[in-house]
Amino acid sequence: MIKGFSIRRGLRVLAAGCALAVLAGFGTCSAPAKADTTPPAAFNAPQPPVIMPAPSTLQTDGSAFALPARWQVIWQSPPTPLLTRAVQRFANRMSIVAGQTVSVENAGKDKNTFPIHIQYAREATFPAPTMREDYTLDVGPDGITLTAQGPAGVLHGLASLVQLVRREATGPVMAQAHIQDSPRFTWRGLMLDVSRHFMSIPTVERQIDAMEMVKLNVLHLHLSDGAAFRVESRHYPRLQKISSHGQYYTQAEIRNLVRYAADRGIRIVPEFDTPGHSFAMLLAYPQYASVLPMNTTDRAEINRAALDPTNPATYTFVRGLYAEMSALFPDPVFHIGGDEVVAKQWTLTPRIAHYMQAHHFATPADLQASFTNRVAQMLKADGKTVMGWDEILAASVPPHTIIESWRGPANTAKAAEAGLPVVVSGPYYLDRLLPASAYYETDPLDTRKDAAEAQAAAQTTGPGGTIATPTDTKPEAPVPPLTEQQKTLILGAEGALWTEVVDEDMLDARLWPRMAAVAERFWSTPQNCVPQTLYGRLAVTRDKLDLLGLKSREDADTLLDRLAAGETQVPRVLLSAVSPIRNYAHNHEFLQIRHKQTATEQDLNTPADIASPDSFEAEKFNAAAVAFVNGKVELRPELERQLTIWAANDAAFNQVAARHAALTPALGASAQLAALARAGLAALGTERTPGWREQARKALESARKDIAASSSIHVVTNTPQPAGDLIQRIVPGVEALVTREGGLTLP
Repeated sequence: MIKGFSIRRGLRVLAAGCALAVLAGFGTCSAPAKADTTPPAAFNAPQPPVIMPAPSTLQTDGSAFALPARWQVIWQSPPTPLLTRAVQRFANRMSIVAGQTVSVENAGKDKNTFPIHIQYAREATFPAPTMREDYTLDVGPDGITLTAQGPAGVLHGLASLVQLVRREATGPVMAQAHIQDSPRFTWRGLMLDVSRHFMSIPTVERQIDAMEMVKLNVLHLHLSDGAAFRVESRHYPRLQKISSHGQYYTQAEIRNLVRYAADRGIRIVPEFDTPGHSFAMLLAYPQYASVLPMNTTDRAEINRAALDPTNPATYTFVRGLYAEMSALFPDPVFHIGGDEVVAKQWTLTPRIAHYMQAHHFATPADLQASFTNRVAQMLKADGKTVMGWDEILAASVPPHTIIESWRGPANTAKAAEAGLPVVVSGPYYLDRLLPASAYYETDPLDTRKDAAEAQAAAQTTGPGGTIATPTDTKPEAPVPPLTEQQKTLILGAEGALWTEVVDEDMLDARLWPRMAAVAERFWSTPQNCVPQTLYGRLAVTRDKLDLLGLKSREDADTLLDRLAAGETQVPRVLLSAVSPIRNYAHNHEFLQIRHKQTATEQDLNTPADIASPDSFEAEKFNAAAVAFVNGKVELRPELERQLTIWAANDAAFNQVAARHAALTPALGASAQLAALARAGLAALGTERTPGWREQARKALESARKDIAASSSIHVVTNTPQPAGDLIQRIVPGVEALVTREGGLTLP
């Protein structure tokens, strides 16, 4: 068992997900496959396997064979302890997914075992930036051959094997397949902010397990910021005594976590943000602050306080701290932050302004460049390569510095033009609460600005919807496509989750399954990233990840039970069709600071904190509505059934909300969902009343307006948001029914 998950519970979850994928009508559930010239005999009716990320080449006709209960590993190359543990983990996962015990042992003389031949090349250092991750799998009823270029390839091949298993009425089966696979990018990361909200070691380990299954290989931990410092320091103990709020990782826990990740082929890159975002450090050691006395009463100050780069003692402090932290993290890359330094921290401080003038620093960026270069030299002495956010590009930085691009493709191009390696994260900020499909549509090499948010708005509003455009910013010049030389400098990309409005109880649901879609974008070639099949495959992958230890739906159920103990079914119906508002509109503190209001800590105990950025029920409905409009008239009963449930739920929701006040912010969203559902029913000819077209138009316009209010960060700043911070996800389907052309004609 993994993390105490029961096989019985997992099978119910898995069966539900597979059924959802079929009902949704999303088409094929695998990457484009090449036909095998000699297909093996089918065990049951062919069914294409779901592997995420999509392999480079998948040859299969969907045939499958009964999953053997007893396996033996035949090592063509002697296994390392790491790989021996990986095989045991593989057996454990296979048992959970199969719903029956699968034992995997080293080769013996028993001929009644199912053989898996594994061959790989050893690597001196693992995991490492240069690790070889290619693998080949041949899977048939007589055995399996896994050939890998290195240990990472073995781990990836085993992860794919788990995904080849499915349950059928006769028992578990494994799909027959030939797979040749290799990653598109060498850096495929997840950035997790544990400063704003602390995440316990078991919670972080759970994310690492999921990362292994979808072939991510870098966990970037944001360990210090204005909110808190999260690692035990023996040289500067006030950091954990004062600045951790009692929640931090001991050095022993960090070492164990690094080993845990390495076992799964995942590097941990630490980030300790300087010289800005340093409020937590300076709360413990204020003598290094730019502005004294520090303002400890204004929450906005958490994001403003900066180190004093003109104080020699500051460098002694940073040198000692970074040396201590470097020793805990063996990875060659060390992230120093460098983002969002508030210039006034330096320019309005007389001693710093005088220093800048005396040393000919024309701008704060020049002063920061001096700081960055000195820190880089310190870390170079410890064998580290510096990584920083793209603000450090404002002035010269040391060669080989890795730039993390978060402020748009212009900065990606600028870094590449300077000959610096780049990791792209801006299009994959999961805390913007966009749906998986929006992130999936954006390629890491895409030079369109805000492509993800535009895609999200278009998908949710449908073809007739209107999207608000920014009115407070000047349009930027388009960024030309990257040259072939520039593309070689793109190491890869990261999905990023900042946790201002995400606590530990919400983490799994805010990361997954969207991170699985992002992982496919980082691993698979563009031609193998097929948006039309995403949600069907993502439903299956989500269920397997939950089965293997994630708590996304379990935590959502717990949170919902807090809001409406004993009466969760009715609010769950509403949450099946809505999502939280986007682009930081749900981050009330962010907007308070932007509007120069008093910043207050946000309560994360509302329906919007439970609602998912993705609604599989809504996606299923929207796809069925479009298919119905295009001639699949047999879908009418299912559409009517679902719309009737949503239409009738509002009356029940009002009754439940009268007994549970925490639900009242969602009353407006409940009424809006009912209005949309009634419009859809009327379009189908059910419960049609006089004036239904006008009522449908008003319902759709209201929903579109709410969606448009959070269509971009710029719009969010100046636009009122819907009550309850919820938007409707069934607008495209209802709109298709109301305005359909061809097929059935409305009387």
